[in-house]
Amino acid sequence: MFGNENRRTINLGGTSSATTQASILDQARVRRLQRESERRRHDNAIRIQAWWRGCREARLTRSQLRRVLDQDATSINGLRCLVLLGRDASALTLWCNSNNETSIFQLATGPYAASWLVLIRQIAHLLLQAVVKAPLAEQSIAYTNALSVLLSPSAASKVLGQDGTPVAAEIIQYLSRHGFYSDLSKAICAVPVGQHKNSQVLSGLVPLAIQPFSVFSLTSPAYSTCLIALVSHVFTIPLLPNRIPLQSLTNLSSNLPMSSLHMIQDDVSTIIDRATPDDKVNLISNLLVFMPPRYAKLRKDSLDTYLLLLTRTINTLPVHTLAPSQLAQNGTSDISLADDSDSDSDEPRTRVAVVSSFNAESVVAKPSPLDARTLKRLRTIYSLGHLKALISAASSREALIGFLLALVIGCPSEKGDILRAVLDCTGGGLIRELYRFQVRACPLGKDTDMSTLSAQTNASSWPPLILLVDVYNQTLLTMGDDEFFGTSVTSTSAPRNPLSLDELTTFSRQLLNIAFTLYWHPIEEQRNRAALDAAGLRITWEGVRDLVTRCLVGIHGRDSRKPFMPKDHWLVTSNFDVPSFVEAAIFEEQQLAEAEASPSVSRRNMSARQVAYLSPRLGILNNLPFAVPFALRVSIFRAFVLNDKQSRGASDRYSYEMRRARTLVRVRRGHVSQDGFDKLSEADLKAPIEITFIDQFGQEEAGIDGGGVFKEFLTSLSKEVFDTDRGLWLSSNNNELYPNPHAYATDAHSLAWFRFIGRILGKALYEGILLDVAFAGFFLAKWLKKRSFLDDLASLDPDLYNGLIFLKHYEGNPEDLSLNFTITVEEFGDTKTIDLVPNGSNIPVTRENRLAYITLVADFRLTKQIKLQSEAFFEGLSDMVDPKWLRMFNQHEVQILLGGVNSPIDVDDLRNNAQYGGLYDPNHPTIVAFWNVVETFDHEQRRALLRFVTSCSRPPLLGFKELVPHFAIRDAGSDIARLPTSSTCVNLLKLPLYPNAAILREKLLKSITSGAGFDLS
Repeated sequence: MFGNENRRTINLGGTSSATTQASILDQARVRRLQRESERRRHDNAIRIQAWWRGCREARLTRSQLRRVLDQDATSINGLRCLVLLGRDASALTLWCNSNNETSIFQLATGPYAASWLVLIRQIAHLLLQAVVKAPLAEQSIAYTNALSVLLSPSAASKVLGQDGTPVAAEIIQYLSRHGFYSDLSKAICAVPVGQHKNSQVLSGLVPLAIQPFSVFSLTSPAYSTCLIALVSHVFTIPLLPNRIPLQSLTNLSSNLPMSSLHMIQDDVSTIIDRATPDDKVNLISNLLVFMPPRYAKLRKDSLDTYLLLLTRTINTLPVHTLAPSQLAQNGTSDISLADDSDSDSDEPRTRVAVVSSFNAESVVAKPSPLDARTLKRLRTIYSLGHLKALISAASSREALIGFLLALVIGCPSEKGDILRAVLDCTGGGLIRELYRFQVRACPLGKDTDMSTLSAQTNASSWPPLILLVDVYNQTLLTMGDDEFFGTSVTSTSAPRNPLSLDELTTFSRQLLNIAFTLYWHPIEEQRNRAALDAAGLRITWEGVRDLVTRCLVGIHGRDSRKPFMPKDHWLVTSNFDVPSFVEAAIFEEQQLAEAEASPSVSRRNMSARQVAYLSPRLGILNNLPFAVPFALRVSIFRAFVLNDKQSRGASDRYSYEMRRARTLVRVRRGHVSQDGFDKLSEADLKAPIEITFIDQFGQEEAGIDGGGVFKEFLTSLSKEVFDTDRGLWLSSNNNELYPNPHAYATDAHSLAWFRFIGRILGKALYEGILLDVAFAGFFLAKWLKKRSFLDDLASLDPDLYNGLIFLKHYEGNPEDLSLNFTITVEEFGDTKTIDLVPNGSNIPVTRENRLAYITLVADFRLTKQIKLQSEAFFEGLSDMVDPKWLRMFNQHEVQILLGGVNSPIDVDDLRNNAQYGGLYDPNHPTIVAFWNVVETFDHEQRRALLRFVTSCSRPPLLGFKELVPHFAIRDAGSDIARLPTSSTCVNLLKLPLYPNAAILREKLLKSITSGAGFDLS
């Protein structure tokens, strides 16, 4: 085959003179490449020949091995041949068919026992690999049967006696080291779901998964190793219960070693770290099938390990994985509320907004789209029945708290249902336990030092605190004031506030310190997450702050309605210098005003959370306004308004620029509201408005509007537009106004009126003009983006409120009341039924879902019915007053801003800020007599006097120095028969020169109580 082609050719003839040096080098290079190519061909030929000889020898050897195996498959040589043949399906089938339970173990008793054990372990592995390769093949039945015999201590003991169990253990240990459970998982997964479910292969494979636990002792390391592998590989099989024959499923379920789950507690993190997102979802789904029936019988430490396994698995999955949809299932409807949090943000309540409260860095990948059957099983995790069974069985509150928090954080769309289920299971017991045994004594909130909150040593204190805050927030949603204050008389067994008022005093101060610290100090998530990470929480510091703030607002709302806290309990002014705080807050507001110039920034859409991030002081004022004295906040509010005016060049209403920018409006007497609507709906109300009244004869009234006429216009306008006979507004039992919920109030024209009224009220707030109008508390709460509580329903619809309280405390079966998730609305004699949730008419109210029903009914009446009207009103209001300015106040305080403080009138303050005109000065005898008479008036007479002069009976919050225009008195002639009159537009009292105090008192009282008012002269 090979000649002399590699021999070099030597030229003895010498070199031609015509050959150049370059050509010689080229020829040498070509010859060298040719020789290299020939060497490669030679080496490759040798390799091919070696491979061919090897294959030939292998075939010969395998043929020889197979002949030996065919002659005696049960001998030791037959076993050796079988191992050397490897994954030869026909050889494995021959061996399986040649042996029975007895013959398999015969060689283990003779001189070849040691060799047999080494070989039989490898054969067991080969059998399992063959099943994995072709689980649906007919011969796989023989393989699984042989494996069942090899791993069975009872089968081995029939031949080997007491040595049978150790032999089976040796085989299982070998398989375990070589991926036994991983191979089992692959083999089971290779069988399509729903197909061949009754096959003998699956029936043989499933028992193999639990076989090791009947072989190894509980104290054996192999036992825990197999348990870890079982959880990691078998419990992560997709739709495991749907793949297994029913009989095998029953056998598997009854023999699972879950009572020994405590043995893998230290390995939980390792199991989860190695799992893919799909594995984690399948793990939870399968655990929820096999574990709940065992809750009551499980060892306490095993149940704790189970909770730990669920908790850490949920915490590593993306939010909403366990509850990705709110769609109705099988003709029923999911009645969970999207979010039970306060609506304290201008942002839409979407899942994206919810996720921002969590530590998204812990989520590295998303699982595949969920199968409907898997999703159905996952949803049982937050069902009432499951939570009730789990809570009653759990002994470790630490493990239970961690699980409940992981569930609430991982399923925010189901948060309301989860917390309601927890409350239904525990009543107020969990709240009392969390506070009295864990939260009250913890170091969190004892000071305002950020290092205390972020210290890793305090990590264990965070989970019970956060769960307590979350559950108590949910409790407040459906807790009436009678329950809160312990005055309920509806039933002796009616639930009461889980925390006493004294406990709430201490608890709220603790929360106040935490919230203030988180607002006051810049939050650096990366540097300060040690405490939250150590606690196993993926919520951010911002999320913690929001939860605590929401709870504080709920408690403060009850205290503002019926005070029970000590004086100055809510104030934190001792933690900062007040003057510098005010200056800094005003400066921060100016900085935000400058940011408004950026096209990417819209202050009108900034939420309280965003403001807190940009400005710590404004964050406190927007989210914890009660922590700063009311009077101080009012002065800050007026400063914000002044800054806004200055930015528009409107600080001096008499300047040339302002006179040019005035809006001139002619208003007919008797048509104030219609003319105002027509001419001011789109006007720039922040610019000065000059009002000219047209009398009944079509003539302009004399006078120049220096501000007083506009005040009269606002006063007259408010009386007309808030007249309940006009149809836009209704009055509660407390004579407080709220938007009419009827359908005609939601047409385009009515909504335009609501927007106009909002702009007019905003103008009054902007200018500091008091209006004598009172709004319902639940409607005022919407000005501040706060959620209304069930107790707010008492003032709106007492009958409905009492009915809901009755349902909440009803001790019988709520289904006997024949209620469903609908509400009836009557308009103009026509009654219609509205579903509170999709398909609500087919969902009965039960003991389990009645809290959800109560919440939905209250939310419908207090919020949804007036949603469009409120939005239009707030749109107009926000045109005039920045929403974050109003968020510095609660409902009661906003009412004071709008109409003044309902407190006794300070005569000295009124006198010190009064102005005089005409013949009068502070020392004039008539003026001296006037003030002496006023001092003798009782509270109602003083209010009547103030209403007579200013059209509002309540004094300004910061005193009469804030009254615009100032209270003034001028002479009105010497005719003692004439009664005093007033010009309410300029807060002017026209007082005749009465000769003595007795006549002055008589005439003054007659005027202020007889309805005499505005004087056109």
